[in-house]
Amino acid sequence: MHPQFEKADKLTHEAIGAAIEVHRILGPGLLESIYEKCLMRELEIRSIKVVRQQKVQIDYKGEVFEEELRFDLLVENCLLLELKAVQEVHPIHKATLLSYMKLLNIPLGLVINFHEMKLVDGVSRMILHGADR
Repeated sequence: MHPQFEKADKLTHEAIGAAIEVHRILGPGLLESIYEKCLMRELEIRSIKVVRQQKVQIDYKGEVFEEELRFDLLVENCLLLELKAVQEVHPIHKATLLSYMKLLNIPLGLVINFHEMKLVDGVSRMILHGADR
């Protein structure tokens, strides 16, 4: 089992609750960037550490370099949130999240689509392969 899996699992409930609060106040139909900033603030209010788009070290076949990833929010360094405000979440959105999780070695991720009338209908939970064993 991934050493941070249990912590990330518990944080998913906090992150979804914070996203529901943002959605309850703002409603659907706004830009993704607005939801991202408001969700970041909501998590901070709850004393949860969160960062946006940071540089990460990538090691590809011995070539090590830093690159700024465009992930949305990284919660407590163990849960990755990919925020959307789209009519439909496509498989590529989930694939992108999984790629970021793999690069960052993050055990759990959530795709949260704020375009839904009921936010919980827009939440998908992703697990890094083998992280829950």
